[in-house]
Amino acid sequence: MPTLLTEKNFECRVSSVLNKNVQSYGKMYMFDNCSETCWNSDAGSPQWVFISFEEECSLSSFEIEFQGGFAGKNCHVEAGNDKKELTIIQSFSPEDTNKLQRFNLKNQISAKVFKFVFNESTDFFGRIIIYNLSLYS
Repeated sequence: MPTLLTEKNFECRVSSVLNKNVQSYGKMYMFDNCSETCWNSDAGSPQWVFISFEEECSLSSFEIEFQGGFAGKNCHVEAGNDKKELTIIQSFSPEDTNKLQRFNLKNQISAKVFKFVFNESTDFFGRIIIYNLSLYS
């Protein structure tokens, strides 16, 4: 059974927040298990989510739920043990839908830092909206 890594202690940074309105659209809403809240990026590409754990952990899959019309395109995952030393691990291609989507990595990756990069968006202005992001070992 996969272990949910995002229940461990981690720090999260994001590329932007819509109108800098962290109270309504902040990064913490990707991890609150509430279908009413979300992280909403500002306009522009690329957008990204950066997750840093205190200790090295293994990532084998992740789940992500976008708002349809605001999904990532041309996406990839980077990993490493330092934010300055990241390597592209794998590309992924989400559907432009509201459904929770699961992506399995070809190989389990051990790292302290994971970065999800959305080089483009299905939104004309480049905005990304994520309701849920879960990482699994």
